[in-house]
Amino acid sequence: MNITLGFSPCPNDTYMFAALVNGWIDTHGLTFDVHMEDVETLNEWAGNLQLDVTKISFHRALSLDHTYQLLSSGAALGNGCGPLVIAREPISKEALLKVPIALPGQWTTAHLLFNIFYPGATGKIFYPFHKIEDAILSGEVDAGVIIHENRFTYQHKGLIKIMDLGVSWEGKTSLPIPLGGIFASKSLSEHTISLIDRLLRKSIQFAHLHEDIVMPYVRSFAQEMDEDVIRSHISLYVNDFSLDLGEKGRKAIARLKKMVP
Repeated sequence: MNITLGFSPCPNDTYMFAALVNGWIDTHGLTFDVHMEDVETLNEWAGNLQLDVTKISFHRALSLDHTYQLLSSGAALGNGCGPLVIAREPISKEALLKVPIALPGQWTTAHLLFNIFYPGATGKIFYPFHKIEDAILSGEVDAGVIIHENRFTYQHKGLIKIMDLGVSWEGKTSLPIPLGGIFASKSLSEHTISLIDRLLRKSIQFAHLHEDIVMPYVRSFAQEMDEDVIRSHISLYVNDFSLDLGEKGRKAIARLKKMVP
């Protein structure tokens, strides 16, 4: 059986899926047609049910629970890994509500968190996540919300942190921040969904045990990234919640849903 599969080229995703899509584990007859795109593209595709299994931001997934089922494995969820509000120079919350600010996609959880902690902002402009730092540096916008590997690079470019939206979330909820998860179309059988969930968990476990095999695949999609950034990215976003959301992880997702403005 062939499964259309979508995930991002970010190190945490390629690390988790490497063994699964390269046949380094027994897939029990499943084959995978991989579509590697940025998370906002995957969010948009999910609205049209374009893929059988896909990474989706939890913000987007909140409106898709009738068509997609969350897997227990593969989530980006944890502590100290939330989006950051950054700028060239200090700026007050009042000012930030009015000036141009770059965000990484309408359906990203970063956008939802920004709306929660900066309600009523009037200057929001959506950019691909990897272009936000340059938009701030060029003066196109006064501030931006960064995700993924940019949290490890912004300071080297002379930018400063205004707010850590993840820390704010954790302070408000005492729960880990739910960013994105892996979802399977409900058009698949329960048996197939359960199998894919188990295989993804085995793929992550394989990566932990065989980094010498997995890391060349990860690096091939992160060619412009410093090795330390790649390693930091994986260690931050691939954690115990990636293996299994558990009760605490699902509680965090439920809390996010309740806080939608």
